[in-house]
Amino acid sequence: MCGIVAAVAGRNVQGILLEGLKRLEYRGYDSAGMAVLDSAGTLGRRRALGKVAALEARLAESPLGGHSGIAHTRWATHGKPSEANAHPHQSGDDLAVVHNGIIENFEALRRELRGEGFVFTSETDTEVVAHLLARQLRDGKDLLAAVQAVAGGLDGAYALGVISPSEPGVVIGARQGSPLVVGVGIEEAFLASDPLALLQVTDRFIYLEEGDVVRLAPGGEIAIFDARGQAVERPVRVFEHGDGAASKGDYRHFMLKEIHEQPAVIAATLEGRLGAEGVLVNGFGSEAQALFPQVRQVHIVACGTSYHAGLVARYWLERYAGLPTQVEVASEYRYRRVVVPENTLFVTLSQSGETADTLAALRFAKDNGYLASLAICNVPGSSLVRESDLTLLTQAGPEIGVASTKAFTTQLTALLLLTLALQRVQGGEAPAGLIEALRGLPEAVTRVLALDDEIESFAEAFAEKHHALFLGRGAHYPIALEGALKLKEISYIHAEAYPAGELKHGPLALVDSEMPVISVAPNDELLDKLKSNLQEVRARGGELFVFADESVALEAGEGVRVLRLPAVHEALAPILYTLPLQLLSYHVAVLKGTDVDQPRNLAKSVTVE
Repeated sequence: MCGIVAAVAGRNVQGILLEGLKRLEYRGYDSAGMAVLDSAGTLGRRRALGKVAALEARLAESPLGGHSGIAHTRWATHGKPSEANAHPHQSGDDLAVVHNGIIENFEALRRELRGEGFVFTSETDTEVVAHLLARQLRDGKDLLAAVQAVAGGLDGAYALGVISPSEPGVVIGARQGSPLVVGVGIEEAFLASDPLALLQVTDRFIYLEEGDVVRLAPGGEIAIFDARGQAVERPVRVFEHGDGAASKGDYRHFMLKEIHEQPAVIAATLEGRLGAEGVLVNGFGSEAQALFPQVRQVHIVACGTSYHAGLVARYWLERYAGLPTQVEVASEYRYRRVVVPENTLFVTLSQSGETADTLAALRFAKDNGYLASLAICNVPGSSLVRESDLTLLTQAGPEIGVASTKAFTTQLTALLLLTLALQRVQGGEAPAGLIEALRGLPEAVTRVLALDDEIESFAEAFAEKHHALFLGRGAHYPIALEGALKLKEISYIHAEAYPAGELKHGPLALVDSEMPVISVAPNDELLDKLKSNLQEVRARGGELFVFADESVALEAGEGVRVLRLPAVHEALAPILYTLPLQLLSYHVAVLKGTDVDQPRNLAKSVTVE
């Protein structure tokens, strides 16, 4: 979603802010802007519709100079993409503000402010915040007190960055429901919605808590106040991933790089979590050893790709651990009456740990009588991790491409570890050979990725298509869902997924020579039924693209293309069969010339509801 960068330094901050915005481009946005206070305390602002490059060109024509400033990339929520709606927003020359999130009561506040004579120049909810702050400054408050006063009257989620000529060299930040971190430099201080934005200037960060307000001042001074206005100390954490994570290296796109990083990140997710007897339970937190034996049910809540990972986990948890499992879309979960059976473990999945709907579901669940909450997440200092009882970190490293790849397969790996840990503490034994197969999973992933050239040849058949159908059975139906999501996200081809057995209940009406049908065919107990479903497709003239186990007796021929995947333990097949679907979507998108890493209308970290 939107991105914030701010800086207070002993040097011109324009370059720092611009580089920070470039590092946030992966999040998705439609406009960009910057405001800087110069040495005379004059507020200068530049904004541009489109990419950060457009803002960079404007700054080249008319630079900004000063030691404190704020910058922003906007993803439209209130008001269409336009320069007038781009951040920062000002209230006259009193101040400038950048904002992530949504102010839910902005309409009532705007009516009130208009009644007092304030003039609005944009359609955004953010401009309300600018005028509210200006009103506080005119009443005699300093900038910190103004932000604290205004924050108390805002409903919704927000992260704010504010500067004012009334206090040159000062930046105020505030966080409620939307992530914000403080970068700790040497006699410099920074603010951002994501640590990646600041890795060029620091690797030390303070993750603000809900309700925190922070004041950055010259000399690197950092003062943090909680929601009650009390001064507090927050720990400084060293960012664990190198600056190279934000570079494509030798790859054409971040997405391709991240697909090929999967053997390494899956190995990192497994590292230290497999013992001689199976999965080590203490890897889930100090309380897991006592809590896991009590678990009798599991509820999984997530969004998007993470939701698909949860759907796969339901098959694993019920089959191997014998635990009834319910999987919910986070944006729906808290808007209905939820019945929570006794001793139910509440599991959330999120790559960023800041997904607004998932965080809201966790907070809702805390009052619903769950045994405990477990977060499976990729970001150690994220809100989801801090607010959950137990945590399993996926070790995927930063994922820049909007279409999730390595985050998904590491989530699946973590969910399988959870399944086997719950099975173990409740007296069960892992299926024969599965633990050893898990140890060899990174190598198996490498073998599948070596089929990239063959998968790329499949992509040519999709370049002129407008629709596609994905099929799977059992635990591979969610993999079909994920494959369809990837194709539609980055190639803009309309794609849907169905359980293969549901073809005759409606989707067959869509099948003809212009509707490619993609299926995954592992060698499992549903294989024969899947073969029958595929025959239904061929009988209607549909063109089949099948990713099949090397031992499956399925021959290529007219209208049927088959790619053989290495044999793998049945439990691991959903992870491996994800990979060719990722690569297929990638190559189709490249052929169609779309923006692979930043597909239209989408954002990486969805921090609004």
